[in-house]
Order: sequence, then C-alpha cells, then structure tokens
Amino acid sequence: MTTTLVKEKETSPPHDGHAERARRTRRRGRIVALLFVFPALLLLGALVVYPVLFSVGRSFFDASGTRFVGGENYSEMFHDPATLKAVRNTTIWVVVAPALLTGLGLILAVLVEKVRWATAFKLLLFMPMAVSFLAAGIIFRLAYDEDPDKGVLNAAVVSVHDAFAGTSSYPTARARDGLGLTKGADGSYRTGAGVSPGDSVALGLVGVAPRDLPAGAVPAYAAAGREAAPDELSGVVYLDFTPGGGGEQGKVDRRESGLPEMKVEAVRGGEAVATATTAADGSFRFSGLDSGSYSVRLPASNFAPPYEGVSWLGPTLVTPAIIGAYLWIWTGFAMVLIGAGLATLPRDALEAARMDGASEWQIFRRITVPLLAPVLTVVFVTLVINVMKVFDLVYIIAPGPVQEDATVLATQMWLVSFGGGNNQGLGSALGVLLLLLVLPAMVFNVRRFRRSQR
Repeated sequence: MTTTLVKEKETSPPHDGHAERARRTRRRGRIVALLFVFPALLLLGALVVYPVLFSVGRSFFDASGTRFVGGENYSEMFHDPATLKAVRNTTIWVVVAPALLTGLGLILAVLVEKVRWATAFKLLLFMPMAVSFLAAGIIFRLAYDEDPDKGVLNAAVVSVHDAFAGTSSYPTARARDGLGLTKGADGSYRTGAGVSPGDSVALGLVGVAPRDLPAGAVPAYAAAGREAAPDELSGVVYLDFTPGGGGEQGKVDRRESGLPEMKVEAVRGGEAVATATTAADGSFRFSGLDSGSYSVRLPASNFAPPYEGVSWLGPTLVTPAIIGAYLWIWTGFAMVLIGAGLATLPRDALEAARMDGASEWQIFRRITVPLLAPVLTVVFVTLVINVMKVFDLVYIIAPGPVQEDATVLATQMWLVSFGGGNNQGLGSALGVLLLLLVLPAMVFNVRRFRRSQR
C-alpha cells in the first residue's frame, strides 16, 4: 500500500509545475503584446508625447530659445490684442458652429427618414467630407469674391437687388466742364441759367462708352431741332461725343446718340415740380408748367454706381462666412452619426406615442430628442474639439488685410511662430493654451465612451 502511494505521488505532476507554466505563458503573452504595441507606442511618443513636452518646455524660453523667461510668454499672450481677438473668435466658433451643426444634423437625419431616396440624399450631403479643407477653402474663397462676375453669392445677391431696386444705366457719366451744367453736392447735375416754358435745352454728357449705351438708343439730332410749345419746357440729354472723332463740343451733332431712360426734373424754388424720363433719342418734355424761371436737374440716381453686393470677406462678416464653409463640409458628418443613432431607437415607443395621439412635433421633442441625447452629446463634443483646431479654412479663405479679424488660436499660433512673428516661445505658449482648452472635451468624450462600453 505504501509503495502504491509513493508511485501515485511520483506519477502525478506537482502543483508548482502547473503554476510555473501558467506564469511563463502569461509572461510570454505580455512580451508578445508589448512587441506588437511597441511600434504604435514609439510613434505616439515621437509624434504626440515628445512634441507636447517640448512645446511646454519651449514656452518658458524667449524667441531665440536661449534665455529662460518663465511665464512672460503667457503674460504677453493675454496682453496681445491679436491673441485676445483669436480667443474671441475661437469662442464664437465653439459656441456657434457645433450647435448649428448638431441642430442641422438632427433635423436632416429625421427628415431623411421620410425621403424616398434617403441613401442618395445622404450621399450628396456627405460628399463635402471627401473634399480636402484646402480645396474647400479655395472653392469658398471664389464663391465669396466681392466681384459679382466672379463670386457666385454676390452674383445672386446683385441679381435679386437689381430685380427689385433697379440700377443706374449711366454710373460713369459726367457733364463736360464749362458747358452749362453744374454738379451739386449730392452728385446731381443742373443747368446754371434759368429756363422758362417755351425754351428747349440740350444737356450734353460724356464718360459713357458707345458700347455701354442702352439697347434702342438712337441719335439725338432730330430731337434737338424740335421747338417747344409755349406752355412746355423741352430738351434732349445726349452723349456729347462723336464716334470716330469730329463734331463740336456743346452742340448736338448728327451722329451723337441720345441717352434714354434718364430721369429729368424741372426745379423751382429748390423743389422738383415736374419729372420726366428721356425717350430713345434722349428727348424729354414738361407740360403744363406755370410761367416763370426753372432749372433742369439730372438727379444723382442717374449716376449711382451699380450695387456690388455684400462684402462677405470684410472685417464684419469674415468669421460667419468661414463658419458657413465649415457647415457645408461637416453637416453630412453630423447627419450620418445622428442618423445611425436614430436607426437604433425603439420603434415601439414611437408607434405607441402615435397611437396615443401625439403629433410628430411632440414625438420629436419629447421622445426622439431625449432618446438621442447620448448621440447628440458625442457629436457636439466631437465638433467642439474639431473647431478648436480649425486652421485650414481660416488661413485660406480670409484675405490678407482681414486675416487678423478672422484669426483663431490655431492660425495665431502659426502666424506668431512661423508666419512672420518668428517667436516660437510665444507660439508654444499658444499651443499649450490650445491643448488645455481641448483636454476637458477629450476627457469628457473618453469617459462617456467608457461608460457606454460598460
């Protein structure tokens, strides 16, 4: 019996051997895992950790990097007007852009569910995400161009304005000096000498190219030869220029064109008592005037410069204009993410609400939005992180003269460091500030992701 027990002990493996093998296996697994993770850790350290630590250290040195200045760069950062403007603009971006994008994405995600070609519609809205920020910046720089012949937005604005308010036909016209017309302070022209009913006047203008004359304009020679009735004041407005040369200044020659659609006023005592519009040959006529002396006036509206549209990239609107370009790019992203969350909502809750008589607005406000709150929060926080780092659009779209009015922290950091400032100490301090502003949003996103994983 004793021999049997000894044999069993000899044949059964010792407990310590199992534990040792398990420890070796775990150790080997950790080593293999570290070998696989090591390249990623190396890249993370080289591209993220080292630059962050170097920037923090560099922020305590002067522009040359040789003299330790402590917190002077941080103090200068909050006393520099350009940096304060960058902080203000970044605040506008953080407050406006993520909220607008999240709201637009939510509305579009809900509406797309009711569209027959939902996939095609999502594809169209998501396509701008495939465009680089450089290309998008160039596109919108052209779209926002102030010249209506180049900028599509101003072309549309000018077309609508001219359709309702009209436009002057002679923005470049002016009176020839010394021929009887004097210019008023408001830009109008009037006859210097008084005229009375029964008189006829010829008002010669220059500064209009023959190719710019309105269609249908005809020579004014015949109209200038007509006599006025005793109770009428008549005349002609003409282009005092003969194509090809020749002619006499101040006199209507045979080939000189009339100026049609010109507003003319008969003025007495400083007030317009009659108004007329010139015909195709430039002629006009005032009837039923009382006897006495009058002057003939060409109002300033005849010479008003054409409406040029909106200065989208001026100091006032440059930041909203760039935010508009950002919305065009990222709306599809917000819509797709929110749409994915919308697809996971319990349909029975929505159908039960409809069965209870709830309207679509009530369902949206009291069921859809609360259930989508986690998704909306993730989208909003992700966009907050993204807009804090925006650089490409601001740098490309904003013209040089208004670059400072549109600058944000990322562009200010680059301008101070490499764009002419050559102060890497101050630029590093701006980079540290940007990191500190982004970190809370990143921590919030990571914690929320971990909670959702549990």
